Amino acid sequence: MVRPTKETLLSQPVPTANNATDRMDKTTRLAWEIVDAEQEEHKNKTARLRKARLEREDSAADTAEAEAAPKKTRKPKAK
Repeated sequence: MVRPTKETLLSQPVPTANNATDRMDKTTRLAWEIVDAEQEEHKNKTARLRKARLEREDSAADTAEAEAAPKKTRKPKAK
C-alpha cells in the first residue's frame, strides 16, 4: 500500500458529475457553433442570390428601354 502523504490526503478528488456537465456543455457549444455556421451560410447565399436577381432585373430594364424605340405610325389607307 502507498504511504499517505500530505498531497494525497488533502487533495480534492475530481468530481464525476462535473465531468458529465462539462461534456454536455462542450456538446451544446459545438452544436451552437454548427447552427451558427449554417445560419451564416444561409445568410450569405441569400445575399448573393438577391444581388444576382437585382443585377438581372437592372439589365432587363436596360434592354427593355433600348427595345422600346419609337414605333412607326400607320399611314391611313387611301379610300
